[in-house]
Amino acid sequence: MFDIVIIGAGTAGLSAAIYASRAGKSALVLEGKAYGGQIINTPDIENYPGIAHISGFDFATGLYNQAKALGAVVKMQQALRITKADGRFLVETRRETHEAKAVILATGAKNRPLGLEKEEALIGRGISYCATCDGMFYRGKTVAVNGGGNTAVEDAMFLTGYCEKVYLIHRRDAFRADEKEVERLREKENVEFVLDSVVEALEETDGRLSGIRVKNVKSGESSELPVGGLFIAIGQVPDNGAFQDLVDLDEKGYIIAGEDLKTKTEGVFTAGDCRTKEVRQLTTAASDGAVAALAASKYIDALT
Repeated sequence: MFDIVIIGAGTAGLSAAIYASRAGKSALVLEGKAYGGQIINTPDIENYPGIAHISGFDFATGLYNQAKALGAVVKMQQALRITKADGRFLVETRRETHEAKAVILATGAKNRPLGLEKEEALIGRGISYCATCDGMFYRGKTVAVNGGGNTAVEDAMFLTGYCEKVYLIHRRDAFRADEKEVERLREKENVEFVLDSVVEALEETDGRLSGIRVKNVKSGESSELPVGGLFIAIGQVPDNGAFQDLVDLDEKGYIIAGEDLKTKTEGVFTAGDCRTKEVRQLTTAASDGAVAALAASKYIDALT
């Protein structure tokens, strides 16, 4: 029996584990992949208050070590199902079932695909969703990044250090990314901006990506770009379907919850990018984790 089971070991989940442990509650964190979440792939974090520069890996590792040092238990197990009975929660994984007094869903989000023909088959053969993971495989080659947010701009900046040329493709003429980061990217000589455009087809040769067809959404004209790699950074989608019996989801699949982080089920809270919110940043994920853990602790205290 744990006081709180936390689903997800990203920034929100590990922050929740830290605050739950500091509140004197036993906490179990379940993670189906690896701790850290999406931030672990960011080479340089510059927007976290009090820390001028830190890599995503170092930031996530610091959270993980702090949570463990405070007594939180972290298990690499994917939560498959959660049921509530007699005021307690049963969290099922493939290996075992865990019992808890409260649950925090901090499942984060996963990369959104373009949905193009051949896209899935070419993953690892020219298609990637993580520039910092795979960028070095494209050293000296021409590549493209698709997206207009901070992740896309950061990916393009990272790739300029390895690749001969980097195309940045965005469906609009203005970026959602921080203007400072966009201007830094514009200074790079091996970057070309392809704006008002979308990727409409993938070309392959011998089972590997060899080019992309790009369509200008204003003129309707299409053009071919010979690239060896395409890094897709068009946002994320939540993965909350396994818990829809316990929580309400909006039309995009995000958990509906306000700033109190309470869901429709008593004892179930949520935190981070998996919930409905306006701002999805590192700071708001950490804040959500703290608020959810303290709310869960208060809920548990009221049970006795």
